[in-house]
Amino acid sequence: MRKFLINVNGNEYEVEVEEITEGKTVQNPSTRSVDQPKAQPKPKVQPKEEKKSIKVTEGAEVVTAPMPGTILSINVQEGDEVKAGDILLILEAMKMENEILAPIDGKVVSIGTTTGASVNTGDKLVVIE
Repeated sequence: MRKFLINVNGNEYEVEVEEITEGKTVQNPSTRSVDQPKAQPKPKVQPKEEKKSIKVTEGAEVVTAPMPGTILSINVQEGDEVKAGDILLILEAMKMENEILAPIDGKVVSIGTTTGASVNTGDKLVVIE
């Protein structure tokens, strides 16, 4: 056991440090045994959802994410007929639920996201023809 004097923010502290050799602590008769901390298990990482690719044809209207957030629900399916103002999906951003509305009347050609996916500003969400 070795003693050191450490100065932290103007305060002096006297500390004792154990010497470690070959992965084991060197025991001094005057020191007590200290259990080594156990390694914590790594948290499971959820695989990131891949964004679906969207094919946009000429004359089609692309609905994009107005802000970053998480898709809470998708209220339409591919092939559904929608009218301007219909709710296409719900986007949660900053603890608020935002309704993403259809800008035009038409048919939903493709959906480029899934429920629970994180989106960024400008990501393509729905294509309407």
